[in-house]
Amino acid sequence: MLQEPAVKRWRTRILLFLAVLGPGFITANVDNDPNGIFTYSQSGAQYGYELLWTMIPITLSLYVVQEMCARMGAVTGKGLSDLIREEFGLRVTVIIMALLVLVNFGNVIGEFAGIASSLELFGLSKYISVPICSLLVWLLAVRGDYKKVEKVFLAASVFYIAYIIAGVLSGPSWHTALLDTIKLPPHAVWGNHAYLFMVIAVIGTTIAPWMQFYLQSSIVEKGITAKNYAASRLDVIVGSIFTDIVAWFIIVACAATLYVHGLGSIQSAADAATAMKPLAGAYAFLLFAVGLFNASFFAASVLPLSTAYVVCEGLGLESGIDRKFKEAPFFYWLYTILIAGGAAVVLIPNFPLIKWAVESQVLNGVLLPIVIVLMLLLINRKDLMGEHVNSRWFNIVAWVTAIIVSILSVMLMIHGGS
Repeated sequence: MLQEPAVKRWRTRILLFLAVLGPGFITANVDNDPNGIFTYSQSGAQYGYELLWTMIPITLSLYVVQEMCARMGAVTGKGLSDLIREEFGLRVTVIIMALLVLVNFGNVIGEFAGIASSLELFGLSKYISVPICSLLVWLLAVRGDYKKVEKVFLAASVFYIAYIIAGVLSGPSWHTALLDTIKLPPHAVWGNHAYLFMVIAVIGTTIAPWMQFYLQSSIVEKGITAKNYAASRLDVIVGSIFTDIVAWFIIVACAATLYVHGLGSIQSAADAATAMKPLAGAYAFLLFAVGLFNASFFAASVLPLSTAYVVCEGLGLESGIDRKFKEAPFFYWLYTILIAGGAAVVLIPNFPLIKWAVESQVLNGVLLPIVIVLMLLLINRKDLMGEHVNSRWFNIVAWVTAIIVSILSVMLMIHGGS
């Protein structure tokens, strides 16, 4: 008799979790996009297992920052751009929007570059793959609704398991990998400009500014409120942990193959897949290549949506994929322009895509502290959040994240100029 209520309780909890699963899990996983995969691949290829230590503090920071956004969305029923405009004024909002559009457009270019390079591994020209995939990406949001689009995104998230399998097939030194994950680097490395650059790139690609805006907007559009927020918090936890496990395995796979064989100067994530083929076998290559296409197509769908949400909310315009084109014309036109523009740039011969990819991640790391500070000022207001303001520990982790990223960015600029 005692077991039946317990089973029902767990069944109810699981069903509730599945009902709200989506925003946190999707947002965290989208950030393992082609730019991110290249950054992790380059990290493993260039430094071996040495940067694995970043995954633990990054996962903690990612969860705290993402949870803050999800909680603000559930409690206020408003997107982050909305709140920034209402509380800090239009001028601050326009500046943030302009910076995000610039960064996100660079990221969108990277997503279509990932589509092109991943399918070129299978012999398909980018002049065929990019136009077709850009049309499919556009149709996904324009012809779908939130529930259908979310199901597609959740399915795409699961395919990231390919990188975990590829990491296992690469035959890494598990002892060294695990040891470097919990071991801090020596003081001497912080004077190395290239090392600093890579640390900031890893942080920037794991906790990107656009994620906070997209997550909060998704929470609002999904209709999650403070009453059913507990299950949504679990969604954020699962997403944060899963996405960084995937990132950990990407670094491990490239450390075990490219770094060990002295192939540290890859120029793209596709190069990592190609170089892996003779070193870890055809299956590892196939998984890495398929994973790259999945990540590219997935992110090419979400990033333009995120940007359209940010701008429309900031300007007080209608937005959301549950609305028809005529109900939210600016939202859909901006989405269309970002997709068309990103795809068109990738088709330009000899465009420096790799420079765009890495530097856009560094710019993410520079912009991130500004977004976190604005979030902290909002979420600690009792008149806005009531009893759902930040706890002391959440404030500590969020402030430390913002401060450390700021310090690393300044160090990078100093070393870069010297």
